[in-house]
Amino acid sequence: MKFDPLYYPYNSQRNVVYSKQGMVATSHPLAAQAGLEILRAGGNAIDAALATAISLTVLEPTSNGIGGDAFALIWSGGELHGLNASGPAPESISVAQVKERGFKDMPLRGWLPVTVPGAPSGWIAASERFGRLPFLQLFQPAIKYARDGFPVPAEVGRNWQRALAIFKEGLRGEEYKPWFDTFAPGGKAPGPGDVWNCEDMAQTLSKIGETDAEAFYHGELAEKICNFSRQHGGFLRGEDLAEYQAQWVEPLKSEYRGYDVWELPPNGQGLVVLMALNILSLLDVKTSDPVENYHLQIEALKLAFSQGKEHITDPDYMIADPRDLLSAENTRQKRELIGYEALNPEAKKPSSGGTVYLVSADGEGNMVSYIQSNFMGFGSGIVVPETGIALQNRGATFSLDQNSINCLAPGKKTYHTIIPGFLTRKDEAVGPFGVMGGYMQPQGHLQVLVQTLDYHENPQTALDAPRWQWLGGRRIAVEADFPQEIALALKRRGHEVEKLLEKGSFGRGQIIWRNQQGVLVGATDPRADGQVAAW
Repeated sequence: MKFDPLYYPYNSQRNVVYSKQGMVATSHPLAAQAGLEILRAGGNAIDAALATAISLTVLEPTSNGIGGDAFALIWSGGELHGLNASGPAPESISVAQVKERGFKDMPLRGWLPVTVPGAPSGWIAASERFGRLPFLQLFQPAIKYARDGFPVPAEVGRNWQRALAIFKEGLRGEEYKPWFDTFAPGGKAPGPGDVWNCEDMAQTLSKIGETDAEAFYHGELAEKICNFSRQHGGFLRGEDLAEYQAQWVEPLKSEYRGYDVWELPPNGQGLVVLMALNILSLLDVKTSDPVENYHLQIEALKLAFSQGKEHITDPDYMIADPRDLLSAENTRQKRELIGYEALNPEAKKPSSGGTVYLVSADGEGNMVSYIQSNFMGFGSGIVVPETGIALQNRGATFSLDQNSINCLAPGKKTYHTIIPGFLTRKDEAVGPFGVMGGYMQPQGHLQVLVQTLDYHENPQTALDAPRWQWLGGRRIAVEADFPQEIALALKRRGHEVEKLLEKGSFGRGQIIWRNQQGVLVGATDPRADGQVAAW
């Protein structure tokens, strides 16, 4: 009998959570429990995922918010469906206007990198198509936490205080005052164990839930967003919000070790994962030499990332067809570039991000892989007064170089870092997986899949494994517990290895697999405050 990577012997079951009726896993325990509450109330996995995502805007504002973007892969009715809830640049912005304000590159903070927030549109789109419970019901846990307050967990508290230190140093204008009033009242950020609440967010979430998100894109909230934009020289206008709608898209897949790995198509970077897996599929990753193992993964990832950065952007602006990038010929050409020593490919230096990821499943077979982000922690630093809406800075990834495929243009979507993943086998769902964290995300996907499909690790062990991260050129970072002897051997092969002690830099993931008996097997990353909530 062929070994099943989703069957684990008794001695490898450490910390894996099993369930039959339903499961939610994410980086904040209270958010996972909010999703479980919805499952117990009769909701399905889609309802649970949305309730969890909405709660995370309150519970983990250090990584996402009401004014962010979202992507999802939803397994329902025996099929996988893709949702792209990322927004475009405002129609009135241009490269010339940004440069006229003295910028050579897109700024990281302020109104200029603010794109149309897509998350609320994604919430209602998923609810209307696949949900079971009333839309407003999904908001109740988040509204309660926003109104009554909640204790901040350890990792969120540390990130909050770190963000305040950065913002105190760099955000000087009057447009940033609402951020400090909202997230650092009295000049202090809440630390681990402190209780925080936000009545403005409670009221905003109530309005979004009551109006099926109409208030955000056409009503009172839209008006407040646009008025604040005009007041401080932003380009976002009512027409940008009114014309926006989340899109249903066809997921992409690659076969790896007998499984189908699914990612969303551009403008997301999931294509990088699939290209890297295609290269690895031509190589013997599970080798007796662990140094060779890591070397092959790193080199495949670097080649895929370099090509991805060259081609990925809004699909309406792409020249290359994603299917050509996944072709056997392109894969073979990349594989032939890998030798004994580290390559030095040309690509923009990967950077960090601020994102939340969650997975959910129910007893009926529905499963969701969902990711949501403001980018770079709190995003742009812009909070719309009296709303609690923290706006993303996703437009910071645009280029101002007219020769770049990802050059800023009116109404264009940028290269997007956040990616949900999904695994199937023989047209049946295995389950959702993901690793959040800016440009670490494709790297995390790759490493978790190798641990799972090459080394047959259970999901918790796959998430626990020490990670590496490509930083650009020949530079890679490894976690503090990465094997020292392997790090030294990689150096001898030309890799410039450095150790990072900050575990959050290496992503934070979640996994739910469904085994052959229909049992749900869940895990959450030790690099976050997360929890697997099971029923």
